[in-house]
Amino acid sequence: MVELNDTVDEVLTSIDYFIQKDKLELGKKKERGVEAEGRKHGRDHRNNVWGRCVCSVTKCEPCGPSLTKAEWQEKLTPEQFHVTREKGTEPPFSGIYLDNKESGMYHCVCCDSPLFSSEKKFCSGTGWPSFSEAHGTLDSDESNSGILRRLDTSSGKTRTEVVCKQCEAHLGHVFPDGPAPTGQRFCINSVALKFKPSEH
Repeated sequence: MVELNDTVDEVLTSIDYFIQKDKLELGKKKERGVEAEGRKHGRDHRNNVWGRCVCSVTKCEPCGPSLTKAEWQEKLTPEQFHVTREKGTEPPFSGIYLDNKESGMYHCVCCDSPLFSSEKKFCSGTGWPSFSEAHGTLDSDESNSGILRRLDTSSGKTRTEVVCKQCEAHLGHVFPDGPAPTGQRFCINSVALKFKPSEH
């Protein structure tokens, strides 16, 4: 039930959460068919072999982190670990990609999955790299993108967290105050990203 003192952003974020939840439930129903098909052939499509997901990213939920906490700490810098594995936030206006204007792709710093294209990057003035949509999004359908949305109430207000679909790294949050046509602002921590310039 929405109370009168809820802000418009909180209401919109809550609505977006339930829309994404419905999409996830639909995906799970489809996935059950894929899982049953996999058992016919004596395999389970959710197996995680050698830390890599063997199923199609569009047909399963995240495979989860394949490394232990100690292994992530060894692989990442302290700042990268804090943001991606402990859901931290880098200070505003401190990220190396905030003002990056090069053409290319932003990948997950943990697993190298492509996440955001420079073509969808814009200056939001908020202090973090901002994108209007995730790479692989087609007509607002994010099932082929490298991200997942999750409800986040950790700060005492309702927000939508953005995580890497492959390794579940915390990337940032998405807000409904971005530019047209998507109206979205993916507010992403620079330390959660690795930029790869386009080859000309």
